[in-house]
Order: sequence, then C-alpha cells, then structure tokens
Amino acid sequence: MSPSDASNGTLSGTYPRDHDRHPSAYTPKYKSTIARSPKHKLIRIDNASEGATGPLFNHEDLAAGDWDLLSNFAAPGESPIGPRIFIHGRVLDENARPVPNALVEIWQANAGGRYRHKVDSYLAPIDPNFGGCGRTLTDEAGRYRFRTVQPGAYPWPNGPNTWRPAHIHFSVFGYSFSQRLITQCYFEGDPFISRCAIVQTIPLPQAIDGLTAKLDMEETVPHDTVAYRFDIILRGRDATYCNNQPEGR
Repeated sequence: MSPSDASNGTLSGTYPRDHDRHPSAYTPKYKSTIARSPKHKLIRIDNASEGATGPLFNHEDLAAGDWDLLSNFAAPGESPIGPRIFIHGRVLDENARPVPNALVEIWQANAGGRYRHKVDSYLAPIDPNFGGCGRTLTDEAGRYRFRTVQPGAYPWPNGPNTWRPAHIHFSVFGYSFSQRLITQCYFEGDPFISRCAIVQTIPLPQAIDGLTAKLDMEETVPHDTVAYRFDIILRGRDATYCNNQPEGR
C-alpha cells in the first residue's frame, strides 16, 4: 500500500483503477466478447484466507535454466529455430520502486506462430527443441531476464483474414495466489498491432504503448541476440494493462 496522497490521485492508501485505460468487457469487434461478456452487474467476492496467504517463491523452486527458452526444452547440442532475442525489464510498483523476488513466468508461440498445445491446429510445424515457457524471479532491483526466440504471428478466427501480432504472455505473482497478474507484450514496429481487434479494445494509445516491448540496442549482443525491454508497472497512472486486473487493485 502507498500513503494516501490526494495530489497523485490516491485514495485511502491505494491507487484506484483507471477505467479509461481498460477496455469494456463487451467490444463487438473482438467477437468472443459478444458471448463471453457479463450480462449482469458484477459482484465483488472477497479473497478467501487460503488465497491471501502463500505461495512464497524462492530460488530453490526454480531450475538454473528455467529463464532460458533456447535451452530449457532443447535436446543436447540443439536449439530452437528462429531469431534469438532477450526480453528483459523491471517489475516496479506504482511509485517506481522495485518489486524483488516476484515470480515472472512467460509462455509463447514458436517462431512459426504455433503453441506447443494439443488444441493448437495452426499448420506451422511444432519445433521439437522449443517448449515455449519459462520462469524466473526478479532480483533486488526488480529486474528479470529471459532468452528466447521471436514468436511468430498467427491467424485467429475473428474474421476472414485476421492475425494476432507476435506476443509473449506474462504472469507475475506477488505474495499470494490472489496477487497474480497476467498480461502480454508486443514488439515495437509490428504492423499487426494496429490491426488486432484484441489490442484495439484498449482505449488509450499510451496504454497500448505500455504493452509494447522496445528495441534495446544497448543490451543487444552483436551477431547473436537482439534485446527488447518490457517494464511491468503495478498500479498507478502508468500501470501496465493486465488481462485479469481485479477491481480496485
């Protein structure tokens, strides 16, 4: 919690949710919302005690290579197909303070745009050396880092010729199961971002920009790996848009 400060928009020690940054549950251009959006007023359900306590994550829960998607599923001496990238950044609170020891998980499609999942029927081939998921803990400065391949765009059944931008899904755990936030990041310069019905449900351009990983030439390794930076900001005016952000949190 942050101290109450009327000058920066806080109320009773919390930063209220900025509804202008978040899409309506019913957005017909994103066709799944027609059937899935609630038809009645939402009911707030308080967290049960078991959801508000634990888990506590530490380095003993992670394998040394969990952060490296180029090797954590590959056969010995092999590596996934596709452009090699680093995705890195910091997890920060609403006052730009680092959030240490937060569990950050990612999952993504391979370079051809296909997930390693039994219901993904896209015609792009499965990469036998790419599992598509990884995890790490933030350090004392709130920093995280993953090495992976650039995911590919893929078609989805929202229209006759619709494609999802290349993206990586992120999950960030706080100090309990009820403090899990889920989002996804896109990549700077992707022409599909402005054409994606899911992205365009977000009303503010700056919120979409906050979901876009930026090319980071300082961290790029010459002749090896391109780097992108994606900071995750929890609550406040500059909060990263999260798919499952609870009301008032």
